[in-house]
Amino acid sequence: MKLLIVGLNHKTAPIEVRERLAFGPDIIAGALRDLRGREGVHEAVVVSTCNRTELYCAVDDGGEETVRHWLGGFHGVEHERVNPFLYAHAGRDAVTHLLRVACGLDSMVLGEPQILGQVKSSFHTATDCTATGKLLCRLFQHAFSVAKTVRTDTAIGSSPVSVAFAAVSLARQIFSDLSKQTAMLIGAGETIELAARHLHQNGVGRIIVANRTVERAHEVAAQFDGFAIALTEIANHLADADIVIASTASPLPVLGKGTVERALKKRKHRPMFMVDIAVPRDIEPEVGTLDDVYLYTIDDLQGVIDEGLRSRQAAAVEAEEIVAFHAEEFMAWMRSLDAANVIQDYRQRAEVLRDEVLERAKRQLEAGKPAADVLAFLAHTLTNKLLHAPSTRLRQAAREGDAEILEAANELFALELGRVAQPH
Repeated sequence: MKLLIVGLNHKTAPIEVRERLAFGPDIIAGALRDLRGREGVHEAVVVSTCNRTELYCAVDDGGEETVRHWLGGFHGVEHERVNPFLYAHAGRDAVTHLLRVACGLDSMVLGEPQILGQVKSSFHTATDCTATGKLLCRLFQHAFSVAKTVRTDTAIGSSPVSVAFAAVSLARQIFSDLSKQTAMLIGAGETIELAARHLHQNGVGRIIVANRTVERAHEVAAQFDGFAIALTEIANHLADADIVIASTASPLPVLGKGTVERALKKRKHRPMFMVDIAVPRDIEPEVGTLDDVYLYTIDDLQGVIDEGLRSRQAAAVEAEEIVAFHAEEFMAWMRSLDAANVIQDYRQRAEVLRDEVLERAKRQLEAGKPAADVLAFLAHTLTNKLLHAPSTRLRQAAREGDAEILEAANELFALELGRVAQPH
């Protein structure tokens, strides 16, 4: 088996493509079962966030084409439309990629911490669905450990920069005094909670949290002196909102053009700032055509985010060095699996030979042969049988002038006979 990653992210695909290939929480389990059912796919983890969709797999040779075709096919999108946006990593490159993702080195916001929690959640989901095995379990646990090391040993996360922070920074540029503004946050996940924290720290006047589960909305709102509503109540409160930040896992928009138009009339066309962080999008793109609405998607935040990256660049260099070291460490473990299989096979063969010779020795004892003679027979015969195959191969190597095998045997058996003379 080999490690394989097939995916796309904010660097390779626009939001229109990413949202078509996103996996919502309600379809992940079915997707994992379907992917694992494909020939040659032995293990799988699906990581799907607003910025990336990636399939982490343990596959047989030829598995890449299977996984590439499956991704578009599962979502009902033609392979030809999907394939140009996809990347694939195998072996060491796959290990390095996951470590970089877990450490936030591959994120839109360099070093952002949210991705680690998302990767952990994706791994636990796959584990619960029995879609992981020895290889991916070891790989993801290794990635979590490396991410912790990077956070501890570098300043990669020292600056408060994230997609949520970028959204609030943009709001501050549009509304110089947030204390007079009302913010409506749609969703109640980690990104929305982070946005609420940044808004609260910047003195926003009022926070409304709208979520499908009102109890969860209450949990978030209560931390920041806000109040909670259900998604169905958005239309009743939207006119109060100067700032709208949306990030749900809904497969369809939760806020349409008509609802926003009615809210603008009630507001007498006072400007509205909206940031749609979700993929698929929560706010219909047509909302952006309305006068007095400033609608930004997650891709639009890149310019704002770039301003906060300078302080993390030096830390990123350190983090990349840590990633490179631990990627090689994992590859060494993978290579040891090959050695373990060889050792196991050789040991089993030796045990078969041992049992065979032992039975012959027992029969000689039962026949009354002297014990000393039987022991000599046992030692001599077992030694010959164990050495026969390697001795034959070494003689062949010598005849063919294969110095590499002879030197390897010298090293393997610790013979200390010095270097074998090179053939002329």
